[in-house]
Amino acid sequence: MFIRILIVSSCHIVRQGLRAFLQKDPEIEIVGEAVDSGEALQKARQMRPELVLVDLLFPTTNSIAIIKALCRELLGTKVLIFVSMLENDLVAEALRSGASGYLLKNIGEQELRDAIKEISAGLVRLSSQMRASSVKQRPMPTEPYNLTAREYDVLRLLVEGCSNQAIACTLHVTEPTVKTHVHHILTKLGVQSRTQAVLAAVRLGLVPQARKL
Repeated sequence: MFIRILIVSSCHIVRQGLRAFLQKDPEIEIVGEAVDSGEALQKARQMRPELVLVDLLFPTTNSIAIIKALCRELLGTKVLIFVSMLENDLVAEALRSGASGYLLKNIGEQELRDAIKEISAGLVRLSSQMRASSVKQRPMPTEPYNLTAREYDVLRLLVEGCSNQAIACTLHVTEPTVKTHVHHILTKLGVQSRTQAVLAAVRLGLVPQARKL
């Protein structure tokens, strides 16, 4: 089964390079390309891709707008953003808008393909550079957020990109129990999604020892 992808970037070279990298993988199908937010949303509505790969700076106003629109209208479509430079505030805005992952453009071909498969499977993917930078920027929080010890365990595994099934196996609990813990974590952190919970955990220093991807 193919992972159908729409590539969004105003740069022709970037689009062609991504197409060349990704079409080497037999599990990935490039269904289209778009140069701006209007074209991206139109093609996404028509093609219903599993994942949209968005150049975060194409320009910024358009990229954030398309992320919000895609996540609002196409609930089954994941958004993976990529950018040339580490811009924590901008990335945070994109993730709050609904993106499921973030990578720098200097990653290797295989890492990009692996990230796409993880995002498509419902996992969260952040670059190791962003994690390291975010942890350095923020001290350990003084507010405990009322997370239990087990909820901290679940949050740490979420940051590591684990699925509910993997978390259940690691902690020797059932998947429904993991889902309950995740729900409580989202509520206590005041966020709407697993991605936002991961971003909050990294930026607040809640799980500073998390494994880097």
